[in-house]
Amino acid sequence: MRIGFGYDVHRLVKGRPLFLGGVQIPHDKGLLGHSDADVLLHAVCDALLGAAALGDIGTHFPDSDRYYKDISSLTLLEKTAALIAEKGYILGNLDATLIAEAPRIGPHRDKMQRNIAEILGVTEDRVNIKATTNEEMGFIGRGEGIAAHCVALLVAR
Repeated sequence: MRIGFGYDVHRLVKGRPLFLGGVQIPHDKGLLGHSDADVLLHAVCDALLGAAALGDIGTHFPDSDRYYKDISSLTLLEKTAALIAEKGYILGNLDATLIAEAPRIGPHRDKMQRNIAEILGVTEDRVNIKATTNEEMGFIGRGEGIAAHCVALLVAR
């Protein structure tokens, strides 16, 4: 068994769509980044890569590469899943937390979990997503950004 931890944060800005867990969520702001800036999927990728001792998301999908400009983070997760499989691992489970004042995550949680489970080739009961606020403190509390944490357990095939 191998355990990995992932963290990501992106600034919220006007004029961009908001993607979380591969789901476009109605909101007046979106996350700023080279790709679609999906903080949840970026944290998931980092947790998986860390568990397999494969570095991090920036190593495999650098923001200096135009290929990844505005790419869907679902594609990045697919590429990460292939790297994990090449090393002989499958997902045991993952647990992720989104930290945002808005929007509400609950209505979209099931679709996010389905997206991740499908790409990783596991049942949805191996993927858990939670959400919390920052109690109006700091940059997240002021609605300036969204963060995500993820812990993933990989097991040998």
